[in-house]
Amino acid sequence: MKFLLDTHVAIRWEANHPSLSQATRNLILGATDDVLVSRCSLWEIAVKVNLGRLKIDLGRFLQRIELTGFRWLGIESDHILAYASLPVFSDHKDPFDRLLVAQSLTEPLILVTADARLARYGSTVRVVV
Repeated sequence: MKFLLDTHVAIRWEANHPSLSQATRNLILGATDDVLVSRCSLWEIAVKVNLGRLKIDLGRFLQRIELTGFRWLGIESDHILAYASLPVFSDHKDPFDRLLVAQSLTEPLILVTADARLARYGSTVRVVV
């Protein structure tokens, strides 16, 4: 089973943040196939750093994700086409999250997220706490 980490999970993993539950850590460590982080997440982090909403060393984050053995998932045309066909919900319009969902549906991958609102997009989303 291949996992795609959402941005918040990837940040918490890289920082070894205590808010990442042991169950989530075990899920990721027990992956039998690849664990991926989307370039979309790297872009989202860069946007938030630029806006002053997040303080993180982007170069260090990139390097540590690679040292962990996770693979980067690029943004492909079929991901964008899937994004365009996703329903938009009034309580959740985040374009980065929606692109991650589109990638999980297209590849397919299990999107590991703490955002329960994403569960309504289907079986490729696994909500963790």
